[in-house]
Amino acid sequence: MDIKLYPMIFKRKSFHFFREIGVISQTELMQIESQYRKLTPLVDDIRTSIRIVPANKTTCKRGQEYCILLYSERKENYLQNIGYIGEQLDLYLASLNIGALWFGIGKPDEPTYNGLDFVIMIAIAKVADDKFRKDMYKSKRKLLDEIWKGEYYRDIGNVVRFTPSACNTQPWAVVEEKKTLRVYRYKKPGKRGIIPIDKVAYYNRIDIGIFLCFLELCLMKNNIIFERDIFTDNAEDDCENVLTAKYKLKK
Repeated sequence: MDIKLYPMIFKRKSFHFFREIGVISQTELMQIESQYRKLTPLVDDIRTSIRIVPANKTTCKRGQEYCILLYSERKENYLQNIGYIGEQLDLYLASLNIGALWFGIGKPDEPTYNGLDFVIMIAIAKVADDKFRKDMYKSKRKLLDEIWKGEYYRDIGNVVRFTPSACNTQPWAVVEEKKTLRVYRYKKPGKRGIIPIDKVAYYNRIDIGIFLCFLELCLMKNNIIFERDIFTDNAEDDCENVLTAKYKLKK
């Protein structure tokens, strides 16, 4: 993963509505498509692709100019993989002053593309630099002790807790012990915002992929070498804690 994305963690924000937008140039659209092909997947053998379409080709009505449609093979952990790749793209967009919104309930004009299934879309529009986040730490997130169990690497925890998630559900928990980080998909009973109950696990698996992207960028920024194990998540929707990844830290 490109460490140059790290500073964008502090700049990016979710634009729930786009106002006073500019125009994304054709050159920038080509840059987005080119950059996508360079992004690092979480799972190597899952085929994915994107389409960038005008706003009126989707059901998303948030004032955006375009939507990036993300497609994937349906394999084990494909949702986590899309979250991991898509968040790298989200951070890259911020570097171009292109605002983004992960839009889970939107429907595309084409549910399949090159044999791949539509997973989720990201609404985008050109916005002024001063419309991005100025102080990430003012964002509403869980306290560090709610998501991070352990006495080390808490400076990293204090950054990754600002990972974006569907309806701000923040479905993650990290247990740190003996230079090991265990990352769990955590579902708080009854908490789902406006997400349909049958879609909570779907979107939270994408969220976990986004979280792993943030976590690994933070580890890289701190020059922490790691080995990662990814676990298959086939848990029932009502399961409260599901082990997703384990990181062995070697610093």
